Amino acid sequence: EIGSRDGPTSLRHVAAEGGRGRAAMGRRPARCYRQIKNKPYPKSRYCRGVPDPKIRIFDVGMKKYSSDIFPACVHLVSWEKENVSSEALEAARIACNKYMTKNSGKETFHLRIRCKPFHVLRINKMLSCAGADRLQTGMRGAYGKPLGVCARVGIGQILMSLRTKDGNVEKAIESFRRAKFKFPGRQKIVVSKKWGFTQFKRDEYVEYKSEGRLKHQGVHCEKRTTHGPLADRRPEDICQ
Repeated sequence: EIGSRDGPTSLRHVAAEGGRGRAAMGRRPARCYRQIKNKPYPKSRYCRGVPDPKIRIFDVGMKKYSSDIFPACVHLVSWEKENVSSEALEAARIACNKYMTKNSGKETFHLRIRCKPFHVLRINKMLSCAGADRLQTGMRGAYGKPLGVCARVGIGQILMSLRTKDGNVEKAIESFRRAKFKFPGRQKIVVSKKWGFTQFKRDEYVEYKSEGRLKHQGVHCEKRTTHGPLADRRPEDICQ
């Protein structure tokens, strides 16, 4: 028991009060986990108790608009091989979405996060209280517990993509410039030559559309070809 002005107080009572006066341990900085060193370590039946990623929304804006509406596309490309934490992805998504919503309008763009945080980060927690040297064992059994998740990205891998109209390209570039501050390492902003999120260049898209050879698949498109058996085709899918 601990003596106090109001009388004796038990340690159990102090713990029940929430341990006021004790500093809570913060999250370890992401710079400790930036380098890709080991094999991928995903969540599985062997790796349990993994915290949920901070980023839960990967598509923001007008994600149901067809590919015809937004012809322009801008990418944020990673220029380093590194780990990007889910907290950094969520912070970048919020920064980009906030700028575009305020300066362009919430119905003028579609933002997509292109990398997924599957790799689990571990921490070997060490006690820092008085008398900890009696309890902890140093590097014996140092395999850590799950701390968070991150995405393993390479050089030239796209982190974020944004499709919009041609008049909003400069605003999209500025929104990605602000999102770059949330990531470690170097990134480049690239204006795509493709039409929106499709695989076709802009002149090809216009040509195929005028010929009626585009099959719309939501935000993407497929090109109708002249190959394959006619028995499996519908009349609208057959091209000259």
